[in-house]
Amino acid sequence: MTSSSLWQPFKLGRVELPHRLALAPMTRNRADADGTPGELAAQYYGQRASLGLLITEGTQPSADGQGYFNTPGIYTPEHVEGWRPVADAVHAGGGSLFIQLMHVGRISHPDNTPHGRLPVAPSAINADQEMFTPTGPQQTPVPRELTTAEVQAVIAEFRHAAASAISAGADGVEIHGANGYLLHQFLSPNANHRTDAYGGSVERRSRFVIELAQAVAEEIGADRVGIRLSPAFPLGGIDEGDTESVRAQYRHLVGELAPLQLAYLHLHHVGDDELLRSLRDVWPTALLVLRYGRTREQIADEIEAGLADIAPLGRFALANPDIVHRLRTGADLNEVDPETLYGGAAAGYTDYPTLARTQI
Repeated sequence: MTSSSLWQPFKLGRVELPHRLALAPMTRNRADADGTPGELAAQYYGQRASLGLLITEGTQPSADGQGYFNTPGIYTPEHVEGWRPVADAVHAGGGSLFIQLMHVGRISHPDNTPHGRLPVAPSAINADQEMFTPTGPQQTPVPRELTTAEVQAVIAEFRHAAASAISAGADGVEIHGANGYLLHQFLSPNANHRTDAYGGSVERRSRFVIELAQAVAEEIGADRVGIRLSPAFPLGGIDEGDTESVRAQYRHLVGELAPLQLAYLHLHHVGDDELLRSLRDVWPTALLVLRYGRTREQIADEIEAGLADIAPLGRFALANPDIVHRLRTGADLNEVDPETLYGGAAAGYTDYPTLARTQI
């Protein structure tokens, strides 16, 4: 049995949540080749609807935003139609669906995109990462630097994607500003060497993220928008400098985002508790905190410490469709099959057993 603090209801933006757990966004690489969610996606998310708040896998707002093959999009009519059964399945199970909007920037390869173009980024600096492509592992190429006008075009793509998500029946969107992808690249001094209004100082490096969040909030309503950040997380070749540099960057950014009154801030927390506390103090709405490596006994730690409102679950939820029931009752948990995390069909996706199935 986990802490009673997890089982308190919570209002997040426009949605009422039955407890303090959520589904963290996890890439599963099972969309159709054109980016339409695969036929099993509705079953996968519907199985986990008891989590209340379900944040989807990263979903590209444009062809340029795609980094990995078989990831979903939300920018064509076909994508919208593909997401509708997913939203319906989640709602039928009593959950709320937020589609994560993820533009990968330089973390891509032309072979993984529908148009075969070079990746785009704040600056023409190679992430120097190995990408899995249809023909095997390949190195990321040097990306093409976005022009100032193109930066505004990317913001317009996010606007369109957010509107498309709502049209598909989603309750909101999460802007992915973390984990080494495009927004994080703009924030990081080692990935952003721009000399225009979107590079240089902390304030200028933050500008793209702030303008994008403003635009999405204007498009669909701030109470339908969350944003994910990962201070000091070195994924995708990101290096944000020393501790004080990271604190300066994110205190400024979160301070500028706070007046927008977004539905939530989702932090991928890697250990700077002083920064976490300072961001908690200035953020006016819900705070989600994800920390890798938590045991089931530690899931509620940030909530009980007053540092978070909601605890997103990743692999626990991936391997246990009925994770809420298992945590409530203290039941054993299924283990993740690492061989089926990315790509494939039902195996390791929709076939993890529930307690009800194992007891038949």
